[in-house]
Amino acid sequence: MKKPDLKVVLLGDMNVGKTSLLHRYMERKFQETVSTVGGAFYLKQWGPYHISIWDTAGRERFHGLGSMYCRAASAVIFTYDVACMQSLMELEERFLSLTDTVSDDCIYAVVGNKIDLTDGEGDGDEEITPSGNSTKIRKQVHLEDAFALYKRIIKTKMLDENNVPPAEKMCFETSAKTGHNVDALFEGVFSMVVPFLKKKGPEDTVNLEHSNHQLAGKKGCC
Repeated sequence: MKKPDLKVVLLGDMNVGKTSLLHRYMERKFQETVSTVGGAFYLKQWGPYHISIWDTAGRERFHGLGSMYCRAASAVIFTYDVACMQSLMELEERFLSLTDTVSDDCIYAVVGNKIDLTDGEGDGDEEITPSGNSTKIRKQVHLEDAFALYKRIIKTKMLDENNVPPAEKMCFETSAKTGHNVDALFEGVFSMVVPFLKKKGPEDTVNLEHSNHQLAGKKGCC
């Protein structure tokens, strides 16, 4: 199997929809998924480049494996649930430290998933159908919150703001269920990463010969 030219890693708490986002992008459909145990990856042919996209476990007990999957990553996509402020806070509190093993020129994106489940603007309470069933839930995290997190990530990583993509280009709101903005997320990240490819040496990645698709099994719900 050809060694990937680039590695992209998704990080985030369980149930934010990392697996669903990756499945929507690669398989072009939505599928109810189960929690990733350890890590799993897809290989994407993007123009002349081979890109490995890694889905990582959000469960606390697998937290220590994250830094291994992030090793030499060219891009990290921090993922949260727009209806759960805690999931955004967890990115900074639990997951940012896992990126100490990424490549020197790694770029970062912040994505809020499950936008289809919210009221969009976050104003008011849940919408109720005539039968009494709620159809929408309150949006807790806005793009401005993601922008602020992105800027803190850049500061924590001691990167020059003038040499990294602006927050407006690296923060997204998506729906794995409807496909909203999913292509824009991945294609946008790829387009930012590829220009750095020629500056990099050989990529240090996990040996892909051991797995055609998944490094570990799945169970639970993510």
